[in-house]
Amino acid sequence: MTSINTSDPGFLPHLFRLEYARMTAVLFRHFGLQHIEIAEDIVSETFLKAAETWNTNGVPENPSAWLYTVAKNKAKDYLKRHHLFETKIRHAVAPDETQAAQEFDFSQQTIADSQLAMIFAVCNPANSTEAQICLALQILCGFSVEEMADAFLAKTETVKKRLQRARATLREDNFRIQQPDAATIQSRLDTVLRTLYLLFNEGYYSQSGNHLIRKDLCSEAMRLALILTENPLTATTQAHALLALMCFQSSRFEARSSATGDTILFEQQDQELWNKELIARGNYYLVQACSGDTLSKYQLEAGIAWWHTVPSDPQKWEHILQLYNELILIEYSPMTALNRTFAYARVYGNRAGIEEATQLQLEGNSYYHALLGYLYAATDVPAAVAHYTRAIRLTKSAAEKKTLSGEISRLQGLQH
Repeated sequence: MTSINTSDPGFLPHLFRLEYARMTAVLFRHFGLQHIEIAEDIVSETFLKAAETWNTNGVPENPSAWLYTVAKNKAKDYLKRHHLFETKIRHAVAPDETQAAQEFDFSQQTIADSQLAMIFAVCNPANSTEAQICLALQILCGFSVEEMADAFLAKTETVKKRLQRARATLREDNFRIQQPDAATIQSRLDTVLRTLYLLFNEGYYSQSGNHLIRKDLCSEAMRLALILTENPLTATTQAHALLALMCFQSSRFEARSSATGDTILFEQQDQELWNKELIARGNYYLVQACSGDTLSKYQLEAGIAWWHTVPSDPQKWEHILQLYNELILIEYSPMTALNRTFAYARVYGNRAGIEEATQLQLEGNSYYHALLGYLYAATDVPAAVAHYTRAIRLTKSAAEKKTLSGEISRLQGLQH
C-alpha cells in the first residue's frame, strides 16, 4: 500500500481518493454494472464508518487493510439481508464465479485486474467523450459532482444529467468486469487512451482556478495510464507514449504558476522547480514507446514534451517544429496549429510567425489572440495590446485574464 501521513488534516480525503477506485472496482466485479449503486453505497458506508470510528479510536496501523475488511463485511451483510443475490446476481454470473463472488477478494492482483476491466467498461464508445470523462472521474477516481463542476466550469445539474445518461448506457452494456480479452482491448483501447488523454488535459489546461483539483485530475489520469502499462495485454507503445507525455507535462506543474496564481510562460519558468524524477520516468516510458513500428499522436506529443525538458540545444526548436509538422498531419486541431505556429516563430522569427498565425483565422480563440499578442509585443505594441485585450474577453480563465492584463500593463509601461 502507498504510505500515507495519518497526521495530515487531509489524510482521510486523500485515502478516499486513493482507495475508492480500488474498492469499487472489486465490488463492481461481483455485483455487476447493472447494480452499480450497490457497490458505491457499500464503499461510501465504509468511509463513513472509518470517519466515525477513527475520530474516536484513532487511525489503525494499516488503514487500507481496515477499509477492505469493513467493505468485505458490509458486502457480505448486504447479501445476507437481501434476496438480490439469489434472485438476480446468481443467475447473472457463471457457476464457477459464484463462490468467488461471495469471497470478495481484495488481493493486489484482483484489484489490478478489476481496475483494468473498469477502465474498459467506463470507456464505452456509445457514450459521448464528455460523458466518458465524467464517468472516469466519478467511478474510476472518486470525484464528486461538485469537483467535476469546478474542473469543467459547469453547473452541477449539467454534470448530474451527463452522468445519469452515461450510467444508464453503462448498465445496459452488459460489460463483464473481468480480465478484458484481446478482442475487447482491440475494440476499445483507442477510446480508453483518448479518454485518459483528455482527462489529463482537463487538469493540465483546466481553466478552473482550483489548483488542487487540476493536480488531482492529472494525477488520476497518470494512475490509470500506469495501470495500462503494467498489464501485458494493454502495455502498447501508445500507452507508454501517453504516460511519457503525462510525466513530462506534469514535471513542470509547479513552475507553471506563481504563488499568487499567475500563469508563468514556459520561457520564464524556474527550471529548478521542474520535477527531475518525473522527467526521468518520462524518459523511461518514451524509450518503451519507441520499440514498435507504429507512430501515433502520443509518440509525437511525448517527443515534443521531451524536447521542452531539454534546457539548451541549438536545434531544439527545429526538432519541435518537425514533430509538430508530423503531428498536424496525423490529427489536426486548433491548439496543435497554434503550438506549431509558436515553434515556427522560434525558428523563422516573429514576423514569419505572425504571417503563419493569421492564416489560421481563429478569431474566436483566446489562445490565438494571446499568441499574436506575444508575437507583436517586440515590434508593434498597440497591435499586441489589442490582441491581448481580445484574448481577455474570450478566455474563461481568471488566471489567464490576470496574466494577460499583466502583459498589457508591462507593454504600456514601456511606452512611457
